[in-house]
Amino acid sequence: MAIPTEKELLASACHFGHRKEKWNPKMAPYLYGVRKGIHIFDLEQTRKHLTDVCNALKKLQAEGKTILFVSTKQQSIPFLEHLATVLNQPMVTKKWIPGLLTNWSTIRRRLKYYLDLQKSFQTGEVEKYTKKEQVQLRKKLAKLDTALSGVSRMSGIPDAVFVLDAIRDRVAVLEAAKLKVPLFGLCDSNADPDHFTAFVPANDDAVKSVALLLQTVESELVDAKSSKDKDVSDEEEPAPVLAAELREKQA
Repeated sequence: MAIPTEKELLASACHFGHRKEKWNPKMAPYLYGVRKGIHIFDLEQTRKHLTDVCNALKKLQAEGKTILFVSTKQQSIPFLEHLATVLNQPMVTKKWIPGLLTNWSTIRRRLKYYLDLQKSFQTGEVEKYTKKEQVQLRKKLAKLDTALSGVSRMSGIPDAVFVLDAIRDRVAVLEAAKLKVPLFGLCDSNADPDHFTAFVPANDDAVKSVALLLQTVESELVDAKSSKDKDVSDEEEPAPVLAAELREKQA
């Protein structure tokens, strides 16, 4: 999937910002104007920034870096979950746990407890407890699963964070900024772009807009993932001449 044209971005409502009273003046350079009290994005810039964000994320993906994808906005969750799953990257879609980045040492211990508890149910080790204790542990596991399942395979601070809604998930933005973790994502007309390494100035509310932008990111990064996998397989496979020599020696 190529980077969408300005016409395609327009058809998906990527150009709509918020009401002009709710804007962040720092987004002024990326706005075309106002229509019926609503800020309108300059889609030429939206397309350029989308290309830049995709290129930066592609490089990280190709290098095997960890990108944490974040969005607790209901309409975006299916798209973001699919994106993170396909790329085998961590995600937060339920609720951002305060300190997930800035208090990683504590979160890591919580993650270990969660994984150990999960394993005890899988292996049947939990059966050594009474029925009442098992019920309590199952409730605890369900609660932890909601909070931590998306980041259960994270072994440390991610190499980058992608946030869909900079206002709704402001704590994630601030934690990434505090630790100087490269931050990417969407910035609607009411967002502060200063914390971002690179961002896409676009509508982060409309389902069509979110779907198009996340599907574009997914398509671009899947290509990077495929290229990396191909490079690895090429390295592992002996060159034809070398393979022939090996066969002769073995004979």
